[in-house]
Amino acid sequence: MSAPHESGTFAGLRGQLQEAAATFAGGPDALEGILLGMVDDVDRAVREPLEIFPVCHHSPASATAMARRLREKQPKVVYLELCEDMAPLLTELRNCRLPVAVQAFAGDVDGFPRDWAPLSVVAPITEASAEYQAIAYALDTPGVELVLVDRSADHVFQWDTGGEQAREDAAEGTDPPAEAALHGEAVGVELGDLRPRFAELEEHLLRHGRVRHWSEWWHQYVEVPLGDSAADHDTYRQVMLLVGSLFRRLAPGDGARVRVDEDRERYMWTRMREHLTATGTDPADCLYVCGAFHAVSRVEEFGVHGSTDTFTISPRTATTWQYGLIPSSHAAIEAQFGLAAGSVSIASTEWVKSLKRTRVQPYRLAGQAGTKKSPAKKALAKKASAAKARGSEATAPAPESAAADRLSGFLRRPPVLDGLDEAELLGWSVDIVRAARRNGYLASTADAIAVFETSVLLAGMRDRAKPTPYDFQDAAVTCIEKDAVPGRRDVRRLVEIMMGGDRIGQVGYEALPPLARDVHDRLAPLGMKLQQRGVQRALLDMASRPELQTCSDVLWMLRRLMPHGAARPIMGERRLGERSIQESWDLALGTHQRALIELGYEGVSIEQVLEQRLRRDAYGPQATTATVLAAVEDATLYLRSRRLADELGTHALKVLATERSVDGAPEVLRRVRGLLAYYRTSEPVLPQWIESFVKTGYAHYCTLLPVAFRDEDATVGQVAAMLGFLFSMENLALSLGCDRAQLELAVAQSHPEEPSKTALLWAAQVQLGTLSRAELRGRCDALLDNPLVVPAYPRYLSGFVHALEPVPGLADVVVEAVSNAFGRLPDAVLLPWLPLLITTLRSGAAELAPLLIREAGRIFPGRLAALDAWIPPWRMPPVPPATRRTRSGGHDRRGAALLPAHPATCDAVAELLGCTQGWTPADVPPPSGVGLLAAHPATCDAVADLLGCDGAWTASGSAPWGAALTSRHPATAKALESLLTST
Repeated sequence: MSAPHESGTFAGLRGQLQEAAATFAGGPDALEGILLGMVDDVDRAVREPLEIFPVCHHSPASATAMARRLREKQPKVVYLELCEDMAPLLTELRNCRLPVAVQAFAGDVDGFPRDWAPLSVVAPITEASAEYQAIAYALDTPGVELVLVDRSADHVFQWDTGGEQAREDAAEGTDPPAEAALHGEAVGVELGDLRPRFAELEEHLLRHGRVRHWSEWWHQYVEVPLGDSAADHDTYRQVMLLVGSLFRRLAPGDGARVRVDEDRERYMWTRMREHLTATGTDPADCLYVCGAFHAVSRVEEFGVHGSTDTFTISPRTATTWQYGLIPSSHAAIEAQFGLAAGSVSIASTEWVKSLKRTRVQPYRLAGQAGTKKSPAKKALAKKASAAKARGSEATAPAPESAAADRLSGFLRRPPVLDGLDEAELLGWSVDIVRAARRNGYLASTADAIAVFETSVLLAGMRDRAKPTPYDFQDAAVTCIEKDAVPGRRDVRRLVEIMMGGDRIGQVGYEALPPLARDVHDRLAPLGMKLQQRGVQRALLDMASRPELQTCSDVLWMLRRLMPHGAARPIMGERRLGERSIQESWDLALGTHQRALIELGYEGVSIEQVLEQRLRRDAYGPQATTATVLAAVEDATLYLRSRRLADELGTHALKVLATERSVDGAPEVLRRVRGLLAYYRTSEPVLPQWIESFVKTGYAHYCTLLPVAFRDEDATVGQVAAMLGFLFSMENLALSLGCDRAQLELAVAQSHPEEPSKTALLWAAQVQLGTLSRAELRGRCDALLDNPLVVPAYPRYLSGFVHALEPVPGLADVVVEAVSNAFGRLPDAVLLPWLPLLITTLRSGAAELAPLLIREAGRIFPGRLAALDAWIPPWRMPPVPPATRRTRSGGHDRRGAALLPAHPATCDAVAELLGCTQGWTPADVPPPSGVGLLAAHPATCDAVADLLGCDGAWTASGSAPWGAALTSRHPATAKALESLLTST
């Protein structure tokens, strides 16, 4: 670093500051060092051969000064403080409506902690910003080169923990509005971060400036003076350098942040010297645009003649970065960079007013969306372009001499008293009252007058000749907002909207990634403006327009991939084996454009992105069997890919074999049932993987069943799901070679202690046949008879209700158990645990309650009058076997007595079936079972062949008809008995 200059341009200012330091501090001390050091910083930056242009982030004064300086200097090279790897995207800004943000995105990281992924860096750009003026000038002016010199997006995360800190801040804060969340959790790169880093200094400035936040102080004491038409380039530059030096020298000793700032400055000066050496460009023809904080850097590498061998740029990591443009908004910029709400909107309004006042012609990219040019401005722009095309030598200004001291005069000059613009303030007052009325406030003309007068009063109390937008905002809140906010917006928000509102940018079709353009092309048959913000209704009738089936497929995939609300189905559904012929959708792709663009970073089509995400979910370290089965279902449902479904299903088999808990049993049961039903109805044979899954799952859950019954962490719903898998898949598992004895042993080894699991075990024993229904009813009665067990009876009922999942045939027993409790228990016992019963059933078995209610509706009488005389089926006395009434011949008549009693019915059935034999005479006895076997031997032989039984015919008439089949085919009878016992 060079020594401070004791004489020269700022010699007079140094002397004045020395006298001031001696007067206020009583002699030389740290104050004198700070004041003289600030002057040295300004002097050093002004003397640099490569002109440094200090700016502030999204400052209208900086943008106006930048546009003015570019037209005066006409530099050939513009160095810009922006991530160097974002340069190729800047040409796409002309296809967008500002504000937008340039984004660098990395979904997969290599060289960073994996929990940081995805990495995202954004640099928002608005029209009222100096960086946009520089970009527009360089891209639309022939012969001008734009060079980005700041660290790359990869170095942002190498040098800083911004990614981790941003996520921590997002987790601690409240959810921002949708407009404020357009940048997501991206790390912001701002050009010109000019804000005190010394908390006490900022508090001092706000208190003595009579303002509420930093944005208001900057507007009042920097924007307004520098935005005046009388402020020339030298004054602007020296004042911004002085402010940057003040904040830099009073910054606290945050070593990590200071180190990053200095490394960025070394990086930028190294890149600029490399470019100057490679191209041979004269530094006088260049312009370096950077934040005022970095413009007064004191690193050794500062300047074109700084040290060249003291800093080495580290290589990038192996992380693959992708780049694109995403929509931004004023609210998103304010939220990301800690600005006051509405400050960027107010700055945009001040930018328009500044252009009218100073008559500065701004730069805009040719074809920029959202901008209009008057015919006079178009003609002037054509003349300027033609003059630049004739040669830069003719328009280049003469070399400038060293700038004079403008700081002394600016610091001694009293504040310019801008007269009150009554017409503007009256317009604001009328507009805010009108907006308040539309939003439910009881505002009147008197309120408009009160707002006007209060604004003037507040400005006077704060030593201002003219009310600022912030004064007017405070006055409007004071005069209009009374007790409560009647609508969705308060008065402060209404003022922000009136001052310009939250402008939301849009990325044009040409600037979208290939995936986003492909989505728009495939949804073109809908005939909708998909780039438009807001919700639009799409109606799809695939029956009359089959080409809309492709649109339906795209919408269902977008619903799976994008945030909620981007594509929301209103009518129609997509399930396994089901497709809608008519659908209705609410689409908001324009509102969620950022999410659609970020999908383009993952692939070139939504099918590719969906397949990648399904694989990532299935093969992730936290993947469970239920997660993999969900991926199988989505692959079948959205991609119709049998290849991917088989691959993921095979992986689900491996994951199931490694699981040692039953947490996902309910989800596994639900998804396996759905997949089995789908494959059985749509495929000729079951896939190999699902057969193996059922076989492995049967043995797996049989092994875990005794442990789950005793495990306190395993819920009764999870154990019921395990039993549901075992019982519902039993037939398929046994056909694949599983042994039923394994399930019987698992149930026999289960000894639960919790009442709900005990009831569940009883239900499983009933299903296996080791416990009869009569014994189960007896156990339930015993529970009600035991006063010590009655308080826990609701938990037993909860277990019985959960048992309806694996054993739905017990619904009548469960209804009986509940009814007995209400009928037998006295009110003194019943009423205390009735709320517990209701809450237990609601929380633990809400999805099974409909089955219980249907069974109760079947058992109980349908009319209230019949309830008094109704006797529950479980209280009916057992009916003895009815005495058989036989004819004279000993033949059993049974139901045959109904036939002669109602011959019309039998005649109608016979006519329907085409039987013409007529009625058998009354004196002819009906055929017995033995007669049927003898009359139709082929039927009995077919049953025997189906069951694989061999046997010989017995002697005719040697057994009664009920035993005829047994005597003829004893092996068949034995097989049937075994089959009936197993089911």
